[in-house]
Amino acid sequence: MSLEQLIERCKKNDAQAQSQLYKLYASKLFSICLKYSRNYAEAEDNLQDAYITIFKKIEQFKSQGSFEGWMKRITINTALQRYRSAGIFDIINEDQIEDVTVEVDDDNLSIDYLLGIIQELPDRYRLVFNLYALDDYSHKEIASLLDISTGTSKSNLARARMILKDKIEQYKARPNSQSL
Repeated sequence: MSLEQLIERCKKNDAQAQSQLYKLYASKLFSICLKYSRNYAEAEDNLQDAYITIFKKIEQFKSQGSFEGWMKRITINTALQRYRSAGIFDIINEDQIEDVTVEVDDDNLSIDYLLGIIQELPDRYRLVFNLYALDDYSHKEIASLLDISTGTSKSNLARARMILKDKIEQYKARPNSQSL
């Protein structure tokens, strides 16, 4: 069955088609959820919520552009909505700080370790870092998505990079850092 046929069946609330669509994209969308979540359980909740939204709004997909891209935007927005409603961006100091570049040129740093330290970032920093560094959103787009100023986006990115740089430097300084 083609993707177009699968989408049409999902628009008719066909449970079998919804199950197929879930199986087809769950791993890709879950990896997005992991980036925007504090932990595995929260990522599972975000994936579930994203699929509920996808199936509710699938009627709005008009076959213009990428269906996978459409689902990714819904998944990101679903995860971000959890933080918007929690008010994590209500009180933010917009002082500009010097931008920091994080160099990851060490083969000894595993993807799991990097994902772990990104997930440990405070919510506002992690969200901006992921949107900017991993998903190529501009500061203007991030500001609009998170209802913050462009300066706040830039400041939060710089702070996220500083924290990550410090954690990577501490890790590299450990005598047995090759084991992680």
